[in-house]
Amino acid sequence: MPPSPIQKINELLESGRYDQFRTLIQLLKPVDAASLLENSPPKERTIIWELIGKDLQSEILQELNEEILEDLLSNVPESEILKLLEQVDSDDDLTDILQHLPDAITHQLLRSMDSTDRERVENLLAYPEDTAGGLMDTDTVSVRARVSLDVVLRYLRRHVELPETTDKLFVVNKLGQYMGILPLRLLLVSDPTLTVKEVMISDVDSIPADMSESEVAQLFSRYDLISAPVTDESGMLLGRITIDDVVDVIKDEAARSLLAQAGLTEDDDPFAPILRTARSRTIWLGANLLTAFLASAVINIFEDTIAKVVTLAVLMPIVASMGGVAGSQTLTLVIRNMAQGHLNDNNERWLMKRELAVGAINGVVWALVVAVAVTVIFRDTTLGIVISMALVINIVTAALAGATLPSILRKLDIDPAIAGTVLLTTITDVVGFFSFLGLATIFYG
Repeated sequence: MPPSPIQKINELLESGRYDQFRTLIQLLKPVDAASLLENSPPKERTIIWELIGKDLQSEILQELNEEILEDLLSNVPESEILKLLEQVDSDDDLTDILQHLPDAITHQLLRSMDSTDRERVENLLAYPEDTAGGLMDTDTVSVRARVSLDVVLRYLRRHVELPETTDKLFVVNKLGQYMGILPLRLLLVSDPTLTVKEVMISDVDSIPADMSESEVAQLFSRYDLISAPVTDESGMLLGRITIDDVVDVIKDEAARSLLAQAGLTEDDDPFAPILRTARSRTIWLGANLLTAFLASAVINIFEDTIAKVVTLAVLMPIVASMGGVAGSQTLTLVIRNMAQGHLNDNNERWLMKRELAVGAINGVVWALVVAVAVTVIFRDTTLGIVISMALVINIVTAALAGATLPSILRKLDIDPAIAGTVLLTTITDVVGFFSFLGLATIFYG
């Protein structure tokens, strides 16, 4: 199989053939060039960026993740950054970049714009980037309800091209307030003498500008949307959100959920400097150390019992591990359904009861298995009874913790995907050790 263009580029970079490298990289699509930058170590990344043409640099900026974007531009003079940003055509892409650059650059760029462009960008900057307002694009096509379809068609033909991913036009009143949609599939096949009002679909709700991007993604997934209007509190049409932006949100949330379980963020650069990476991970290592000390303190309480029955030290990890796995299953299920918007006050309690029942059944089944195995191996019936009771207690507790922790953490404005695993591990370790050693103290006392 012949090498791909990116493989050829890497080979040219490694061999120092920069002239050929510069020629070949111009043939890459911006998204592929951005991927090459993101997958290169810092030293090579800087070389690649300097060899890329200025025109291509402005297009690549729109495809880079936040951390790498900031790194690449950290040593670039403000005047050059402004020249690059002036070539960014899309208002929403420009806004995304500006949100991660110093305020001084933002103010300079806004001053250089005409009043219309400046107003559009300022409106976008007013919304947090993780909301519908921060996600939307102001490049929309709107029409009035009273005009005929023939007028609409002639109006569209006056455009050089329509905005990408245009599947519908937005109908507004004379004040610019959203009224409904006019799908292109209806516009093209309907009688041109009909008015927009006669053909439009008015029961399609708009998306509030302050809606979170997670909720926006759920709406697009539920209703198979390609684009959707965004409005403010008074119903004014502000812009639209398209499926390509929502796909990015879904990918980011999937990556965030996976990385959060290890205490990482979705912007963690695999080629970031060692000290920065170590610093970003220290917090969760410290949190884990505290929970480990807590579990050790529980074990220390029963030091005398362990000294009398040394076998307890061998079996303790079984109790903690079984509870940890059971809790993780429930926690993952709840966080996933919470992220997809499937959980609410009405069904959350039902899910908790189900998980408790499942935990109880699994606890009894595996408690019997472990009890028989321990009794046979160590020839100690009492030890088998103790570990079976501890397993039931810990697995049921783990199921309860896994079902309730996400909602509690969310109410405290803490990401359940990040903190849930640490807290669950603490709970299952402490409850597992305390129940096992406590029961052992009672039975062997």
